[in-house]
Amino acid sequence: MGLRHLLIAAMIGAAAVPAMAQDDRMTPIAIPAQPQAIELGTGPLPGATANESWHQQYGSRFARNVTVATLTPFLPDPARATGAAVIVAPGGGFRTLSMENEGWDVARALAARGVAAFVLKYRLNQTPADMAGFERSMQEMFSAAAPRPRPDPQAAMAGLAPQIADARAAFALVRRRAGEWRVDPDRIGMVGFSAGAMLTLATTLRGEDARPAFIGNIYGPIGAMEVPADAPPLFIALAADDPFFANSGFGLIDSWKAAERPVEFHLYEQGGHGFGMYPKTTTSTGWFDAFARWLGMHGYLAPAA
Repeated sequence: MGLRHLLIAAMIGAAAVPAMAQDDRMTPIAIPAQPQAIELGTGPLPGATANESWHQQYGSRFARNVTVATLTPFLPDPARATGAAVIVAPGGGFRTLSMENEGWDVARALAARGVAAFVLKYRLNQTPADMAGFERSMQEMFSAAAPRPRPDPQAAMAGLAPQIADARAAFALVRRRAGEWRVDPDRIGMVGFSAGAMLTLATTLRGEDARPAFIGNIYGPIGAMEVPADAPPLFIALAADDPFFANSGFGLIDSWKAAERPVEFHLYEQGGHGFGMYPKTTTSTGWFDAFARWLGMHGYLAPAA
């Protein structure tokens, strides 16, 4: 299975069905001020011709045509800091990034629990610069998606070299400034959403020196893959009515169990794809509280002994 099919399966952003009564139209907006964003030094995306731009949808902000990767810190109150940290990777099919719903809002919630969070704005595949062209490209992507092959995350990782480089640089930056940010270099994990979950898995398996201490896969691919003997604890949240990843078995859970590595899996009856931090009437809204409890169970909500 090729990367193109994985990208189709990994779509969120325009494909997400979040809280009811939200405007689903894509409205161009100015690039928001991001004074804390730190460039990661991985260089501009090779061959890029379109500049970064942003739009609003579902009452949330999205970035596209990201050509320079950045990391934005969300630090907890020093009195509550546990020393644990999380790199947060929003989703968007590697064509857009759900920066607010799957980035900043998640990071704020983690910081409120005493966990330092860092939102990764990784480089994206180029799309048409104009909004109409972007929307057409997304429609074409979906029209080519049926029937969808079974997602195979491991087969797609070879096509994620720029994004894996961005994730590695994010881990390196947090470890380099760990003292300043009150972070324990050995307690840095990663959580990703949809395509960001794919990047999280790729970083875990192919990120070399990144090595997350724990990982979260939120409505990402759950196909079987080879799992190393030292794989980190894994948390998975998925809705049973997810149109992309809920109908291809639970191979990832089986793979983690076969490797005798810790794994926790929450399958919600409803929630669709892309629920993130949107308030919904479904129980999938409770995924973050479950994730926080899981972090606590592994000792990340309290300072290390």
